[in-house]
Amino acid sequence: MAAKNVFERIVCNPGILGGKPCIRGTRISVEFILELLGSGGSRDEIVHAYPQLTATDVEDAVRYAARFLENEVVLCTEVTP
Repeated sequence: MAAKNVFERIVCNPGILGGKPCIRGTRISVEFILELLGSGGSRDEIVHAYPQLTATDVEDAVRYAARFLENEVVLCTEVTP
């Protein structure tokens, strides 16, 4: 049995938006969906405003971002003159 790609609808193509992760078949990036959500938009409002998206696309964008950041390490340094 072949492994299933968890994010079948999210693709990265260097020829589309410089390779940013996007919803397959669109030029709508995961980043843009997160910006819409961060600005107070709901999943339903986003799907209504962008009918080429599904509710699952919006949810997968959030899951993709969470997966991408799950092992993120932030290093803080202090620079003194």
